[in-house]
Amino acid sequence: MARISGRFPWLTSERRFTGRHPDDDGRRERRRGSPTASAGRLRALASTRSVAGQMFLLQVLIVLLLIVASVTALLLQSRSDRFQGARDRSVAAAEAFAHSPGLVATLRSPDPSAVLQPLTEATRKRAGVDFIVVMNRAGIRYTHPKPEQIGKHFVGTIGPSLAGRVTIESVVGPLGHEVQAVVPVRDARGTVVGLVSAGMRVSRVSSAVDRQLPVVLGAGAAALALTTAGTALATRRLRRQTHGLGPVEMTRMYEHHDAVLHAVREGVLIVDADGLVLLANDEARRLLGLSPDVEGHRVTDLGLAPRTAELLVSGRVVTDEVLQVGDLLLAVNIRLTDPRGGPSGTVATLRDSTELLALAGKAEAAQSRLRLLYEATVAIGTTLDVRQTAEELTRVAVHRFADYATVDLAEPVLAGEEPPAGAYSEAPELRRVALSGLPEDHPLYRVGELHRYTVPNPMATGFITGRSVLVPDLRDAEEWRAQEPERFELALEHGCRSLITVPLRARGVLMGVANFWRSRDSTPFEEGDLSLADEMAARAAVSIDNARRFTREHTMAVTLQESLLPRGLPEQDALDLAHRYLPAQTGVGGDWFDVIPLPGARVALVVGDVVGHGLHAAATMGRLRTAVQNFSSLDLPPDELLSHLDELVHRIDHEVTGADDEATVAGATCLYAIYDPAAGRCTMARAGHLPPALVHPDGTVEYPDLPAGPPLGVGSLPFEALDLHLPEGSSLVLYTDGLVEGRNHDIDTGMQNLATTLAQPGRTPDEICETVLSALPPARQRDDIALLAARTHLLDPERIAEWEVPSDPAAVAEARANITRQLAQWDLDEMAFATELILSELITNAILYATGPLRVRLLHDRTLICEVSDTSSTSPHLRYAAEEDEGGRGLFLVAQLAERWGTRYTPEGKIIWAEQTLH
Repeated sequence: MARISGRFPWLTSERRFTGRHPDDDGRRERRRGSPTASAGRLRALASTRSVAGQMFLLQVLIVLLLIVASVTALLLQSRSDRFQGARDRSVAAAEAFAHSPGLVATLRSPDPSAVLQPLTEATRKRAGVDFIVVMNRAGIRYTHPKPEQIGKHFVGTIGPSLAGRVTIESVVGPLGHEVQAVVPVRDARGTVVGLVSAGMRVSRVSSAVDRQLPVVLGAGAAALALTTAGTALATRRLRRQTHGLGPVEMTRMYEHHDAVLHAVREGVLIVDADGLVLLANDEARRLLGLSPDVEGHRVTDLGLAPRTAELLVSGRVVTDEVLQVGDLLLAVNIRLTDPRGGPSGTVATLRDSTELLALAGKAEAAQSRLRLLYEATVAIGTTLDVRQTAEELTRVAVHRFADYATVDLAEPVLAGEEPPAGAYSEAPELRRVALSGLPEDHPLYRVGELHRYTVPNPMATGFITGRSVLVPDLRDAEEWRAQEPERFELALEHGCRSLITVPLRARGVLMGVANFWRSRDSTPFEEGDLSLADEMAARAAVSIDNARRFTREHTMAVTLQESLLPRGLPEQDALDLAHRYLPAQTGVGGDWFDVIPLPGARVALVVGDVVGHGLHAAATMGRLRTAVQNFSSLDLPPDELLSHLDELVHRIDHEVTGADDEATVAGATCLYAIYDPAAGRCTMARAGHLPPALVHPDGTVEYPDLPAGPPLGVGSLPFEALDLHLPEGSSLVLYTDGLVEGRNHDIDTGMQNLATTLAQPGRTPDEICETVLSALPPARQRDDIALLAARTHLLDPERIAEWEVPSDPAAVAEARANITRQLAQWDLDEMAFATELILSELITNAILYATGPLRVRLLHDRTLICEVSDTSSTSPHLRYAAEEDEGGRGLFLVAQLAERWGTRYTPEGKIIWAEQTLH
């Protein structure tokens, strides 16, 4: 029954069958009000043979399952809360008593139990725990709620607490099942001299489950009642919607409608929202040439012409649109099946209009015009290029409508801008962008020529009025002849005899004019040709406007993209660098690269790609590039930096989803590498990005086995870093997938081609970029390309000085002397005073607050870099010291003397560095 109502949404609510007994309505009314009928409906509802009864039982089972799950969850939560409450109170009581004043002295007294027993009992009662036990290092109790247990061994684990840690465990002790905590007692030197344990029975901790359980059960009962009521309501509504029709009556209605549907001489085709054919009557099969078993197949799989299939699945309302199917011209009307909330889809009616047009005597002309419009629809607007679209219009017109055709557009249109709105008193300057059908010696304006039509020229009149102008015979255009006699006579002599000029207007924007010419050897234009010219020009105008808008948006996106990319490369001596960026021809993406100088003469290389194209991708790229620069200022390792960036992309994705109420993934890929010229080491990590190409000094190429990691925004998975030792003269090539991916080959093939292109020694980064871009990108680039090439250098060992400094304040003087001697060797004597002060403060600070040996390193690069490393992970902070403070001024001096300073963390501890500009 559901199938019948869904396939025939046009069924009315009136009863149309007379085969029922005339007294049926009366009997039904009597049955509706009788107690016997009410009891019967309840029995039918509860019967598992009916759909309503089955749905009722299913909903009851679901509600019961939810109640059981809720009660189980509450019980488990209650158990967890009891153990957590007992644990927290036990730890708090033990910690408080273990740190109480005088406890250490009492433990060392001759009789600790005499003093501690009353104290622990009083504290136990106030803290609400079951016991507080004080014991010695051997675990012998000094106190216990049961005095007979004093002097016996403590039941539990005390080993970790003797090592200085807090031990928490669940045991069965003298008082029952307990959660107990053991806390060490330390003397002034930090030695563990005793232990304090506190605990309580889990059963004493109250839970909220007893209060919540009745609420859950009550809610379940209410849900069960609502389920029963909802099922009854749905059953009544179903009976009301079918108007009490039984299966026999519904079957008869289906048969009658089916007979009418297949007997009419008009094709009917019902298509659902997914493009599946639900019903096709006999006439529709005949007109479209469909097979008998067409129901259930997709419209796009039926072998129809592309325009026919597109129209049938478009989902839009169509009135009397003409389609050519073979030799037939079909008038198509399409209406939606869900205007009032019904199932989504469309009903198309197809009427053979070929015979009607033939009877009117104009079938041939109409078919010709329809074919021309069809060709125009297919041929015009194949690209988003303004000039190409104009050329397509002239080629289609010359093929079957005119002998010559030209298109003139306003200058702003060619740049993607919108011409000024409002009325025109004269035609503006136009540029001829397309011309077809004319020989080389024609007298008309040439392609690319800028001109202005003057009134009463028909082209100027059409542009000013916004209406098409027909000139059946140019010899009768005396006003035009008087205005431009020379050009007019040249046009006549060349054979131009008839003209239609049509303004190109789309969405209220007047962009130019299209001119259609016929020669003296052709039939002059007539009034009936105006509508055809208007239709072709209107379709072309929409395509030209779309191309104009695309040109504007593409220009804006490219401008934004290029403004967000680096304008130049920073000065540094670690790498020779070159870069290239090529935006896609059909829309910019989110590719980016960056070079970021880091402390210690190191350099970070970044390349990334944001998912998607257009302004959104470019804007997201700018945010990510700024984020990478900010994260790099924290001097994070590559894997940690990508983790922070992954979290940022995840937040951006949530922002977009929250703003648009639609899940939109703003994912990205990224490769981050840090090169250290002092050690010749490169540390890198990647998030879903392609691995870099490493060109060795001998010209061999390899792709490092760098763990891929998930793309940014996926989350939940860590990133892994890889350390590589790069010999001097090695080249590292970072790129995005637009360089190696194409329509004719996969990424693996593209990477093999890249390796082959790079396999030559001795190239500079600029030569690498030029060679790669000349060999690899496809003819029609569909994605952005970002390319970054870097050739490595090593810092001269003579410019590196390193010492180990003992953790002793007396060693500062020797370190200052070493620094002075080293600066003298580098001819930097004038910087000795400031450098000594900086390193003295950094070394003294490390001796005071860190442990283990210290190391001092000087790097003579573009700047003088001073580094002090220690094993502590505590970072110093700059602050203003008060007048009475004894310290706090050291880092202030460092900040004043150095160009910049900071801290970076290592697996062994940290490095405090300061850079000074070379004088």
